[in-house]
Amino acid sequence: MSKTLELAIELISRPSVTPDDAGCQPLIAERLQAIGFTTKHLRFGEVDNLWARRGHTAPLFVFAGHTDVVPTGPENHWQFPPFRPTQHDGKLYGRGAADMKGSLAAMVTACERFVAEHPQHKGSIAFLLTCDEEGPAVDGTIKVINYLQEQGDKIDWCLVGEPSSMERLCDVVKTGRRGSLHGLLTIHGIQGHVAYPHRADNPIHRFAPVLQTLCEIQWDRGNDFFPPTSFQITNINAGTGADNVIPSDLEILFNLRYSTEVTHTQLQEQITALLDKHGLKYSLKWRHAGSPFLTTPGTLVTATNRAIYEVCGYEATLSTGGGTSDGRFIAPTGAQVVEVGPINATIHKINECVNVEELDTVSTVYQKILENLLI
Repeated sequence: MSKTLELAIELISRPSVTPDDAGCQPLIAERLQAIGFTTKHLRFGEVDNLWARRGHTAPLFVFAGHTDVVPTGPENHWQFPPFRPTQHDGKLYGRGAADMKGSLAAMVTACERFVAEHPQHKGSIAFLLTCDEEGPAVDGTIKVINYLQEQGDKIDWCLVGEPSSMERLCDVVKTGRRGSLHGLLTIHGIQGHVAYPHRADNPIHRFAPVLQTLCEIQWDRGNDFFPPTSFQITNINAGTGADNVIPSDLEILFNLRYSTEVTHTQLQEQITALLDKHGLKYSLKWRHAGSPFLTTPGTLVTATNRAIYEVCGYEATLSTGGGTSDGRFIAPTGAQVVEVGPINATIHKINECVNVEELDTVSTVYQKILENLLI
């Protein structure tokens, strides 16, 4: 059993459902301390975070990731118990295998080999780990970043171990993410009997033409790095449960994944103007989950692509697709950020798994990136 597989199994066996770290960070800290890292455990609210650093000089390369996992769902639907990591047909099954305990194990073993071979490497290496990425993300990476800024620590390069691969290992490198804006919209009407519609005001009917417009708007055309902004309704709810009552309110949840061509403020203003234009009575609450970020081709992207080609024998595609990640908190500091990790086909699913052999390959890619940057 390889060291990467062994560590991945140890991590997966810890049921670290958000925000419980379940001992993952102390385990990683112990491994890093053994190769010269200074570790600091940072707890904010109910969230445990780990900052570990080896070296005191620039440039500073950071491995970023999360030890928390999403809930398992019905455990009796799993082929193997989700927190009893199991090897079967060349795959390692367990919650977090792909997202992202396999990556964490690969990061640690990559550092262990790199430090053993290059103990006098230039610059510094650090780990920024949280158990709040799958949850509200308010006491995790963003709080650690604030702490680092107060300490005067500046991150130059950051590799987030999110499972970025699509069809084959390391075929995609995330170089940015779209922004995410959530809205909770309530259309207010007047409840009444369906037989007397003139005595009521149906909020569903009021909203119908607005919904069509929202779905047809071209928010922007995107650019060379981002697709056009998308608008999606995620839930609509109204009614009392009776089939003869016009509801008083209609509640709509929606999300915009937006490019760098617009700001969340512009999107809010555009939607508010549309609602006002139609004369609706409404209340609207916004939640901005993160701004878009982009790492353009440069030192980190070049080093990453070179490492993937050296290890895997093919070039990776650069992408900004997918959901949000904690890279959105790190990039605004001026750091170059990329995301590289295992195949994401089973993340958040029943029977989450990762190819056993690919764990060592990911670790080798991470080591090559360190070599390309720090020797």
